[in-house]
Formats: sequence, C-alpha cells, structure tokens
Amino acid sequence: MQTLTLNNGVRMPALGLGVFQTPPQETRDSVTAALELGYRHIDTAAAYGNEREVGQAIRESAVPRDEIFVETKIWISDFGYDETLHGFDKSAAKLGVDRIDLLILHQALPSGFDRTLAAYRALEKLLADGKVRAIGVSNFMVEHLTALLDATSVVPAVNQLEIHPYFQQRAVLDFDDAHGILNQAWSPIGGITFYPGYGEHRVSVLQDPAVTRIAEAHGKSPAQVLLRWGLQQGRSVIPKSTKRHRIAENIEVFDFALTTDELAALDALETGRRGGPEPEAVTLADFGRAIPEA
Repeated sequence: MQTLTLNNGVRMPALGLGVFQTPPQETRDSVTAALELGYRHIDTAAAYGNEREVGQAIRESAVPRDEIFVETKIWISDFGYDETLHGFDKSAAKLGVDRIDLLILHQALPSGFDRTLAAYRALEKLLADGKVRAIGVSNFMVEHLTALLDATSVVPAVNQLEIHPYFQQRAVLDFDDAHGILNQAWSPIGGITFYPGYGEHRVSVLQDPAVTRIAEAHGKSPAQVLLRWGLQQGRSVIPKSTKRHRIAENIEVFDFALTTDELAALDALETGRRGGPEPEAVTLADFGRAIPEA
C-alpha cells in the first residue's frame, strides 16, 4: 500500500475505504472485508451513524490496531470548543479507541464561522494532548482556509473534498498544495452523483468515453482508472463500496500508471458541476442534527 506523509510527519495509507451512507451492519461487513483485502485506512464520520460498527470490525480483525489508520469527522452540530472536545469523546468511545489517527471538521459552516474556529482550536488541543495524531478539515474552500490559517496555529494536515474528473476544484487543490495541506478525495469515482450527458441521457464519469478508452488500454475498470488518476496526482482517495468484489477491485490500483496524455485527457473532463451541497448552503438550520452519545 502506498503511503503519504502528512505535514506533521505522520504517514497515512493513500487509499482508504469510505463508509458514507453505509448502514451499520453493512459497515461492519465492508470494513471486515476491506481489512482482509489489505486496506489499512478507514474513513468514517460522526454524522454517518456507523462509527460503532467501524470500531467493532477493527477490534474483531486480525490486523493489529496500530496498523490501521482511523479517520473520522466532527459534525457541525458539535462545533464549538467544549462541544468539539465532547465530540471527540463520543467518536472515540463509539470507535473503541483511545486515540484517533486523523480527526477533521466535516464542513466549514460559513454562517457560524466563529464556531468553526472554536472547533478547530479544540482539535489543536486534542493534537497537543496526543489524543489525535493529525487534524484537518473537509469541504473547506479557499476563503475558509484563509480565515482558518489567519486565526489558528496548526496548518490542517488534510482537506477532504469532492474530487473527480468532472469536478476538480483546482483553485482549492492549488491553495492546499501551496500550504502543505494534503488533498483527499471523497467521491473519487463520482459515485454519489450523475451528470447530464448528451440529449436527455444522464451519464456518470464511469461511463465517459475518455475514461472507458483508458480503462480498456490498461485492462482495468473505469473505477480503477479514476482512482489511479487521483493517486498519481498525489492525492489520497477514499472510495466507498459495500460489495466485496468492488472493495477488492478498488485496491488493485498500484500496478499500473497513466501516461501524461491520459492524465491530461482526464483533467480535460472538468464540468464545474458539484455533486455535494454548496459549502455556503451548509447551515445548522438546514443540516444540523444531534449526534448521539456513545
């Protein structure tokens, strides 16, 4: 497994299993399968409602805990200094761990950015106390990152973003690169959303002719090509699947390389269409929900 070095020296597996929208029992089975197949990085979140099952699968695995990189996220309802410290306690208890490898803020919450800053300062405290190994953010745009860097002392290790050939967020990627923040891709194969194609048909990036041509040239699947595109450009990728054969397929991406022309062809697929919510639209009124106690 390829690893990436975060800005504080912590090494993280470049590819992980995501469990967004995975029901609890399926989460346990998916994580179990992933660990058996060689995954060593699991990405979950308080808001997913499946941290407990992630932790259960990790405990029941034959893989030692110190070989598994556990990443989770604080939801906006738990933003604020004391609230975020308690959010860590809830996540750690559900996961059944004393220390979380990477803890990130799930959204920027632009309408309550003072709470966002307080939440990040809590992450800095958890880092200083050794309760987490690295801290970061998710879905932060350039203006959010600029304000965060101006007001805090620890540069985020990671910014987890929607990144795939149809939506690349190059301005954010470039800002992160310039500040030593690792870009991490959620929906790296565009799996959560479909885009208008020709006429009335709707196609996904997996069905794009440029992607399928490259896949055929390498004897790989379209999903493997899209994951390789992200990895080869220095990003972490977090594909999600509940099917064992897909989980196995998604990790078989370290035995081939895309050419410069192939990378450029995938880069040229940008549509500018975001699949997830607009960051400015994420408010407590519309997205806030209580995160249960452990």
